[in-house]
Amino acid sequence: MNIDIKSAHGLIPAIIQDSETKNVLMLGYMNEESLQKTIETQKVTFFSRSKQRLWTKGEESGNFLELVDIKNDCDGDTLLIQAKPVGPTCHTGADTCWQEPNHENFGFISNLETIIKDRKENANADKSYVASLFEKGINKIAQKVGEEAVEVVIEAKDNDDDLFLNESADLLFHYLILLQAKGFQLKDVIGILKQRHK
Repeated sequence: MNIDIKSAHGLIPAIIQDSETKNVLMLGYMNEESLQKTIETQKVTFFSRSKQRLWTKGEESGNFLELVDIKNDCDGDTLLIQAKPVGPTCHTGADTCWQEPNHENFGFISNLETIIKDRKENANADKSYVASLFEKGINKIAQKVGEEAVEVVIEAKDNDDDLFLNESADLLFHYLILLQAKGFQLKDVIGILKQRHK
């Protein structure tokens, strides 16, 4: 690992990222000694500028950051450390030092799940397609998933990529609705896949 700590006045920034959710948890500073201790103990250790000493995150609270991986940037003067947090990371008790929850986020899919949830909870006031499906009940929603799955299979056997992708989008969309109807989200399914992967 080519890290230029000396030219950075003995300290370099270390960005801490949750190895699973990929959320940024905090920013700390490391010197050569704290980096070496991090590697040896597998617990993220910083150089505290306020205490002027090495500081292992969690040494008092028990909320350690267990080391998973270390990468340095293209200039060799900033670290990206992936870790598994044991408890909240921030001293305030928050998951992150930006006071944000450390939940797994699937980008646009998570936004779509939020919209579907809102349409489900406000089905009486909302006259959207999604709200109408929730009003019709679980049987209709499950039926739609089945119909869309058949259409994906049909298009998979053809050569029209555009139709295949559109039908795939319809299937995923209706599957997300079915998950919400059953009280689940995509993260629950991904949790099962992760268990099977071990």
